[in-house]
Amino acid sequence: MDDGQIATKTLEQYRDEFKQKKLITMPLSGTIIWASLAIMATQIPDQQMVLPMYIGTGSIFYLALLLSKFTGETLIAKKADRNPFDSLFLYTVVMSLMVFAIAMPFAALDHTSIPLSIGILSGLMWLPLSWIIEHKIGVIHTFVRTSAIVTVWLLLPEQRFVAVPAVIVCIYLVSLYQLHQRWSALNTPVVRKPVSH
Repeated sequence: MDDGQIATKTLEQYRDEFKQKKLITMPLSGTIIWASLAIMATQIPDQQMVLPMYIGTGSIFYLALLLSKFTGETLIAKKADRNPFDSLFLYTVVMSLMVFAIAMPFAALDHTSIPLSIGILSGLMWLPLSWIIEHKIGVIHTFVRTSAIVTVWLLLPEQRFVAVPAVIVCIYLVSLYQLHQRWSALNTPVVRKPVSH
């Protein structure tokens, strides 16, 4: 290959690079925000939790940007260094923010719908993540999160602003553990046993 030619990577090579990331910063941020909302909801009447719920969930990505300085992850890479899967991940973040367009009109009819709608819709970004990293964690997170949110929302109508965030936090904690296990497995050298003759 001539020096003037630019080496291009295949999509699979880009995917393999993306799969090497820890991917804990966004879920860690989500855990902190949803836990804070659950605690607030124990002290504040439901109707006054509407604005904190919007602000809190809308700021998960921004808190993640701050946390990334401590986790060592790069959430927004420079354009020249950007992996196509980084761009896809950012699109899923924007997609999650767009769900407010569904949640807000629904909330105008029933303010207790906010934990349900935002909790489910913002969790959908885990599905494409599962496809990108070729791991079942995102599929499990999405389905368990959705079914658990619906269940507690229906069973605990007086505690929706506490119960739904609490469930999301529990699921995040399990997912964070699984993400750590996945990353550790990727970075653990394989020890080959000597072949006996």
